[in-house]
Amino acid sequence: SKMTVKAVKMPCTSANVYPKVPDGGWGWTVAFAFFVVEALTYGIIKSFGVFFNDLMESFDETNSRISWIISICVFVQTFTAPLSTVLSNRFGHRLVVMAGGLLVSTGMVVASFARSVVDMYVTIGVVSGLGYCLSFLPTVTILSQYFDKRRSLVTAVASTGECFAVFSFAPAITALKEQIGWRYSMLSVGVLQLGITACGSLLRPIVIREQEAVKAQPPEESTETKYMLENEQTCTSIESIDSGVDITTSPSNVPGKTKAEPKSEEPKQHGQNPVENNSTPPEPKTKLLDFSVMRDYSFICYAFFGLFATLGFFAPSLYIIPLSRSLGIGKDHSAYILSAMAIAEVLGRVFAGWLLNRKPIRKIYIELVCVVLLAVALVAFPFASGFWGLMICSVYFGFMLGTVAGTHIPLLAEDDVVGIERMSSAAGVYVFIQSLAGLAGPPLAGVLVDTTKNYSSAFYSCAAGMVLGAVFLALVRPCKTGLCHHHHQQQQQQVEESTAGPPPELPDDFIDMDIGKAENSGKGSDSV
Repeated sequence: SKMTVKAVKMPCTSANVYPKVPDGGWGWTVAFAFFVVEALTYGIIKSFGVFFNDLMESFDETNSRISWIISICVFVQTFTAPLSTVLSNRFGHRLVVMAGGLLVSTGMVVASFARSVVDMYVTIGVVSGLGYCLSFLPTVTILSQYFDKRRSLVTAVASTGECFAVFSFAPAITALKEQIGWRYSMLSVGVLQLGITACGSLLRPIVIREQEAVKAQPPEESTETKYMLENEQTCTSIESIDSGVDITTSPSNVPGKTKAEPKSEEPKQHGQNPVENNSTPPEPKTKLLDFSVMRDYSFICYAFFGLFATLGFFAPSLYIIPLSRSLGIGKDHSAYILSAMAIAEVLGRVFAGWLLNRKPIRKIYIELVCVVLLAVALVAFPFASGFWGLMICSVYFGFMLGTVAGTHIPLLAEDDVVGIERMSSAAGVYVFIQSLAGLAGPPLAGVLVDTTKNYSSAFYSCAAGMVLGAVFLALVRPCKTGLCHHHHQQQQQQVEESTAGPPPELPDDFIDMDIGKAENSGKGSDSV
């Protein structure tokens, strides 16, 4: 937070300061900005299937080579997630999102003038892909900081922007292509994506100041002073026997500690050092990127879940229109199927947000059930026949996709995974790991389609990835509390035993001198 405040010093870009997480306030404006950013990023990516057949005809390319456009885009978007985290921590979320909006728009506009599929690999794949990363990840991160109790519900509702975009963009772009062609339609989409820059200007940084609450803790000071007095009393009783000789002979004795502790007691009486102590802890949080989450077994399992589940996120949206065309469904009706999927995804996101906002529910288990049902939806596509059969599968898939896609990143803020304090770095690493599946998913589906001459193979590959993701998601909670907890306790016990060591706290010379003094005092009393 310290770096964020330094990054924005202009009056119009001042940070919002709250004593605690507001669960509202300016967060509602940030939620609206996230809604629009979702629509202009993931909404466009999922609607790109509208251009699929046009690009194949114009460039005379196969399914797999056209699929590489979105594949490279998704790979760059996820692979550069740590870069997005670093830039956000250094320059603030606002500037990063605004710069990302310019890159997204530039890549899409230049792609409309492309003469080969390789040109689109560079423009949409690399340039727009980097812009998507710089736009989406900082927005969802800062939105999670503005909400606590309502985080799941608000994030799920705001993430429906991509669903409304697919619902509206797919028919609109299809109709626009009939009038002005796919190139000018793509140019119009690129100009529209400049709205991401405007949304980025609304992302005010948030600062939570809790020093005042820490200052008002007199009971702790009183208990510490009582503890100090008890230590001093016990120390004086020991010194009365040895007359201070133990301080010189055994430096590890308790009186040596009583001399060091009053120094920490004096600043607490003046009330000055508690403020300094509160200002120093935020310094470790200003790390540009924290890879310590990779030592958390629960996060590793969750990252593998995201790796395999990503296989089922993008490919169905790309191949639903070609699949419908292969079944003899017209262009207009194919666009309606994609729109119906988007509407169902809206309902799924809202339902998941409402369900995860309930108090007694373990959110990670709800996510697991949704992932399993999503795998079932992917398997159902090859068995669909006709318009209504494909429509039913699309609606079911869209609903289940909404329950997973709108919650898998915000769930990083839950204690079952990493918690809100490390969410920024965890989100960057998590999305970075997803990049491998984002790169391999669509081309793998394209190769299977070209080999088998059947679009069903693409959905089977997505279902297989989703099943593997469900297996790793089922291990997140046990790794956090069950399977690995006992192992960590054993390691801690070994460390404590090794650090405790043998007997330095009770030196032999101290005991010998005490015995000698006791014998001398006994002889003296006998002589008297």
